[in-house]
Amino acid sequence: MSVERSAAAARLTFAARLFVWLQYLLPQLTLSRLAWHLTRSRSVPVKNFLIGRFVKNFRPDMSEAEEPAPLSYASFNEFFTRALRADARRIDTDPRIIVSPVDGTVSAIGRIIDGELVQAKGRRYSLAALLAGPALDAARFVDGSFATLYLAPFNYHRIHMPCDGALTSAWYVPGRLFSVNAVTAAAVAGLFARNERVVCVFDAAQARFALVLVGALFVGSMSTRWHGDVTPAARRRPTELAPRAGVALQLPKGAELGRFNMGSTVILLLPKGAADWLPGLAAGSEVRVGQALARRRAP
Repeated sequence: MSVERSAAAARLTFAARLFVWLQYLLPQLTLSRLAWHLTRSRSVPVKNFLIGRFVKNFRPDMSEAEEPAPLSYASFNEFFTRALRADARRIDTDPRIIVSPVDGTVSAIGRIIDGELVQAKGRRYSLAALLAGPALDAARFVDGSFATLYLAPFNYHRIHMPCDGALTSAWYVPGRLFSVNAVTAAAVAGLFARNERVVCVFDAAQARFALVLVGALFVGSMSTRWHGDVTPAARRRPTELAPRAGVALQLPKGAELGRFNMGSTVILLLPKGAADWLPGLAAGSEVRVGQALARRRAP
């Protein structure tokens, strides 16, 4: 390696470490509260400035959106959580196929071994710490499988059902709000078990599954169709989330179940022996809502 390339690598390493170090010092909750208010502002100059800067920097594909004109949205948050056209995603209809709940990139995928998941190369973390809920729920996923799916800022930010299922329980877990990008995942131990998160557990025809919605820096809130906005700054202790009256618990594969108000990560958990990840899926694989991720094993 040349001296110039070595120096560049050293600078990148220092920049990455500085980025992570600064996150420990930032007032994460205060910044997220500020982001919550700014992204919901209906002031035309404010929302147009935010949307315009975002489009310039991240170049989201607006051709897939139900409303393709960025400045037509009433607030930045409405733009960020925009709906797609009805034909923009094909949901795999094979009943044995489990599909991606989000558009994003696979951060890690594999088996839960000795009660631990892979966070990044050389880093693992505890399933029990991630769920931080009833021991019975954690026990159901021991020796099971997981897929960690990262949503970049330019991605579509609604979350969909990976298969038919009925919500059985949900809870909010307080925590920090570190960024969840690859640099931070490689540097911060137990990142996904330290950040704010909402855990949703479902019963399906063949096996129980769970989705963990992980908050991140500037993620002012997450929402589900059963609980509405779950705003991290409003709660600082583990809280069971009761579904709103009149909202159906059962949803079909591909139905929208929630959204991130700013970007983050979803972790899909499957119990032991329930399904096998499809060949070719690995860290770095891009996925889209409705794309096949796993095939259920025959009963």
